Amino acid sequence: MERLKDIGEDIRQLQNEAEELLASAKNEEEIEKIRVSFLGKKGKLTQIRKELPHLPPAQRPLIGRLLNEAQEKISQALATRRSLLRALSREKERVDVTLPGIRPSLGRKHPLTQVIDRIKEIFIGLGFEVVEGPEIETEYHNFIALNIPPEHPVRDEHDSFYITDDILLRTETSAVQIRVMESRKPPIRIIAPGRVFRRDQVDATHSHTFHQVEGLMVDKGITFSDLKGVLTLFSERMFGKDVRMRFRPDYFPFTEPSADASISCIICGGKGCRVCSYTGWLEILGCGMVHPQVLRNVGYDPSEWQGFAFGMGVERIAMLKFGINDIRLFLENDLRFLKQF
Repeated sequence: MERLKDIGEDIRQLQNEAEELLASAKNEEEIEKIRVSFLGKKGKLTQIRKELPHLPPAQRPLIGRLLNEAQEKISQALATRRSLLRALSREKERVDVTLPGIRPSLGRKHPLTQVIDRIKEIFIGLGFEVVEGPEIETEYHNFIALNIPPEHPVRDEHDSFYITDDILLRTETSAVQIRVMESRKPPIRIIAPGRVFRRDQVDATHSHTFHQVEGLMVDKGITFSDLKGVLTLFSERMFGKDVRMRFRPDYFPFTEPSADASISCIICGGKGCRVCSYTGWLEILGCGMVHPQVLRNVGYDPSEWQGFAFGMGVERIAMLKFGINDIRLFLENDLRFLKQF
């Protein structure tokens, strides 16, 4: 009889122990460990059940009933705890649709894209068309048609990333002008924005990859005065009406006469400062009248058609407009820099 009392007490203690452990179980893994510990093949209640055959026959029904009741209550506690944890989990995952939404962060245009868009806007307003061309060019379109034969000295600065003997990454978007003139008859008014590639050593003002906008106008009776008028209007709309423009003789193989165009320093107003090297002027582009040989190369008669061309580096314009002192900042993708624009 004493043996029966002890076994019954053990069963009740095991039941209470299991229920207490389940009450503090925090996840499904802990619940499963408790189940195995009490009801598994080697569980504590299972071990007591294995002793039934060794008990007196009169005691077996009572102990069996106690074991079944304990097992049922532990199983119920297991199920209850599982249901509660699942309900709490669903509650955490539930979305309260009455709460304010999370406003997505908006991106912004890269400063170079902003400048290119502004350049396009200005020249479209002047009647120019925006055209694009391939970044991988033939030697003919990139050099020869622009009056730069293989032995020309200017090749030393421009010969760069060749794919084959006569295919290379374009060194300027002037090649687009050639392609347009080959496919159309005048009059022509175009600008050609895009990436170009040269073997420049990377530093604060140079990069092997940068952006250009080349412009071209071909018609009858075009003079240098037309070129000056267009570029002066462009500089005023890009940098402000107080900006003055200066043209000085220069040399480019594809224009004659040629000039470099500078604006009065937007930092000091032309008085002289460190940015303009105390000259009061900032060079922004090269330009000139289209060379007669270039017109002949595309099948135009220089006695009938005249034109002007110009080219500017977008990074140069952006650095002046935004006061940026290092071209490498445009390519580093540093959000701290980009978010300023």
